[in-house]
Amino acid sequence: MAWDRDQMAVRAARELQDGMYVNLGIGIPTFVANHIPEDVRVMLQSENGLLGIGPFPTENEVDADLINAGKQTVTALPHSAFFDSAQSFAMIRGGKIAMAILGAMEVAENGDLANWIVPGKLVKGMGGAMDLVAGVKRVVVVMDHTNKAGESKVLKACTLPLTGKRVVDRIITNLGVLDVVEGGLKVVELAEGVTGAELHGATEATIVN
Repeated sequence: MAWDRDQMAVRAARELQDGMYVNLGIGIPTFVANHIPEDVRVMLQSENGLLGIGPFPTENEVDADLINAGKQTVTALPHSAFFDSAQSFAMIRGGKIAMAILGAMEVAENGDLANWIVPGKLVKGMGGAMDLVAGVKRVVVVMDHTNKAGESKVLKACTLPLTGKRVVDRIITNLGVLDVVEGGLKVVELAEGVTGAELHGATEATIVN
């Protein structure tokens, strides 16, 4: 057993604290918006100029003009605010966003992050990832623990071009939760049905007690 992507989003939503301003990255992190605890009020920010993102819309709620940075349709809330990208990035670069929950291709044991390009493959661009990891107070990565070939994505050192150096604080995967600490990664929590041996076996990075 391991967490599916929805369960990973549920676990990531537990990172949210009341009053936080939070940016959700493309991929699994976007589903966090559907799992915010009822007693927690947060403001979700998108780089394309939206503060106060609601849950994903139902089929009857879809508005093609209302999208997040990943071009997915979203909903707005009564307190939502709209602005241009310049002001959005000023929030990020000015340290106004408390946390970013991002996807990743690779994470290293020292907190290095690679999540914007695979050399030789066509990508839309780096988006706001480099600004986010440099400007927010806490970075949480949500991703599958291994790639399609079964190779670890939690590495001693990233092999792909870096988005940021020593920027990741916590990693949430389908196998569990790990924190970046001195000397490597510390296991915080195992996914239901996953053993410590299974997580260790799927992890190239150094795991410390």
